[in-house]
Amino acid sequence: MLTDAIQPIPLPENVLSLSVSQRAWNGVGVCVADFHCKGRVVHRLPYETEFRLSVVLEEVGGRCEPRLRENKPCAIAHFPRHMHFAPAGHESWGYSDDIRYVKDATLTFNLAVLGERMGTAIDTTASTTPRLRFSDDRLWSLVRLLSDAMHDPDPSAQLYGDGLTAAIAARLFADRSASIPEKVSGLSQWQLRRVIEYLDAHLPQHVDLADLAAVANLSQSHFSRAFKVSTGMAPYRWQLDARIRRAQALLLDTHSTLDQVAEATGFADAVHFGRTFRKLTGATPAAWRNDRKR
Repeated sequence: MLTDAIQPIPLPENVLSLSVSQRAWNGVGVCVADFHCKGRVVHRLPYETEFRLSVVLEEVGGRCEPRLRENKPCAIAHFPRHMHFAPAGHESWGYSDDIRYVKDATLTFNLAVLGERMGTAIDTTASTTPRLRFSDDRLWSLVRLLSDAMHDPDPSAQLYGDGLTAAIAARLFADRSASIPEKVSGLSQWQLRRVIEYLDAHLPQHVDLADLAAVANLSQSHFSRAFKVSTGMAPYRWQLDARIRRAQALLLDTHSTLDQVAEATGFADAVHFGRTFRKLTGATPAAWRNDRKR
């Protein structure tokens, strides 16, 4: 569920405005915040009772600095696309001597369920030790994609976000001392059949990655890789393609309007439907239908 709010509480020093969007995927809380600031800013970061990853997506007019104590500067030099990780029970602070605008994303994790969902060991060293200003381009890119999907109402955004959060958690917490896993094979015939039947039965509704993995009796990370080996697509992309295929059938076999086809296949409106249809097929729905009229 997505919520947007302008914080009603008193703002930190020299923060002019703060806009917050929150959503959860796969049991991972995601909070994207936009700060407009002027001058020195120092504030205690939220979610101290949870394991959290904070990622700076944009910083304008200054540099953000994570701290473990309010008056203890970070010893690690600034670099672009930095992030920091704080274990549950550890306080952390955000500081800048002169910043104009900041956009950041904070992800919160429940480690009690992560290991079961990922089907892999949790790196206990990584999960109990704070990490200030570390760099991981792959992790940063995954979080950026997740933040871009915050306001996407499309049903396939559920599987998309589930997949991203699973990949983020695996990269952040996977036990680096564990042996390298064997190459993942595809789903068995019965697994693929049951998963496709489940997707078809729930089209075009929101579907959770956890539910698909349970149908195949696999962990989420194993299932996502095996599904892609078998189909050549990530689960969210398969679902999106299936919705477009259903839309094509409606365009050919009925006289439904574009609004009616959009509603039947889970798109917000005809504009959203048309944009997605053209992206995947190379033609607008109307042109595609006209080209195939007999």
